[in-house]
Amino acid sequence: MLLPWEYGVRNLARRPVRTGLTLLALATVVMLVFVVVGFIRGLEQSLSVSGDDDVVLVYSVNSEENIENSSIAARSPALLSASLGGTWKRFGVDHVSPELYLGTRVSTSDQENGLGLVRGVTYRAPLVRRGVKIVDGAWPEQGEVIVGRLASAKLGSHSDALAIGQTIQFEGATWTVSGHFAAEGAAYESEIWCDLSAFQTVTKRQDLSLVAMLLAPGASAAEIELFCKERTDLELRALRESDYYASLQQHYRPVRLLAWFVVALVSGAGVFAGLNMMYGAVAGRIRELATLQAIGFRRRAILLSLVQEGVLLAAAASLLSGVIALTMLNGLAVRFTMGAFTLRIDSVAILVGCGVGLLLGVLGALPPALKALRESVAISLKAV
Repeated sequence: MLLPWEYGVRNLARRPVRTGLTLLALATVVMLVFVVVGFIRGLEQSLSVSGDDDVVLVYSVNSEENIENSSIAARSPALLSASLGGTWKRFGVDHVSPELYLGTRVSTSDQENGLGLVRGVTYRAPLVRRGVKIVDGAWPEQGEVIVGRLASAKLGSHSDALAIGQTIQFEGATWTVSGHFAAEGAAYESEIWCDLSAFQTVTKRQDLSLVAMLLAPGASAAEIELFCKERTDLELRALRESDYYASLQQHYRPVRLLAWFVVALVSGAGVFAGLNMMYGAVAGRIRELATLQAIGFRRRAILLSLVQEGVLLAAAASLLSGVIALTMLNGLAVRFTMGAFTLRIDSVAILVGCGVGLLLGVLGALPPALKALRESVAISLKAV
């Protein structure tokens, strides 16, 4: 015969202080799990949506995987457009975007020398970067910049410092913010975009970092790749943008593995914390448990009742942490080496967080309950 369901519920209410402390401890552990899993999911999401299968990046073969170190001739876009016919063309405009990409120190009204990512572009950039949308303001003119919605997080600055009309400084020049753009969560959202020619002037560079080319329907990236391999004098390399960000996924794989290891460590620490608190809770109830056995309840029924109490506490802690994570953590901007991205509390994060919470409830209750029930009824009834 099992103990009534309400017996375990009432036991939690009889010790409100201990129950509250246990709930707080479990909720803290589950919240840490939500933060780490949200970090992993946000990083993966940012990299996965950044690549476009129809966009080919052409950059220096000597830069390996780091486009910031790439340097190609300024005539490369014209040469590629004239030599290749597979790029998208509309209204007589080739969808080919020459870009100068640079990590540099950026100063705002509330942040000195923050590390930012600046991309010099032309009006063709939005034609190639099809996910980029101007959310307010206007496209930048000479001496102006348009900033991504996560640029302030990358700089460690407040969003008001990058409001329209505010000024920022980088590369020895002062720039006025003309607008803001979003890119569906892509890595561009942490960047600052300005006019290419103006950026080349202040950096005293006439070269480019890369050329982004939008393929026409039915065109293949192989033609561009073959051209770059044949023209060894240009020292160019062509790679689909989706493949480039897939390589970054592999580059950051150790970081993701380390984050999952942190999830395991936090979960393990939570199990030991739960064991400690449950041992204390069961130690004060030895005579109660012995009395239940004396009046006819089997040890298995008592064990299930104790596990029920632990699972109820863990479920409440998981629910509390889940609500806080969804309302306060989801979408929170995080700085990273590649730029910035947002924590993503999605279905996977909810499943992992709540699963860890319920596991803590079961694993935290079983060992102390088994230890208490091993003693004979006669000895347990004499316990103080």
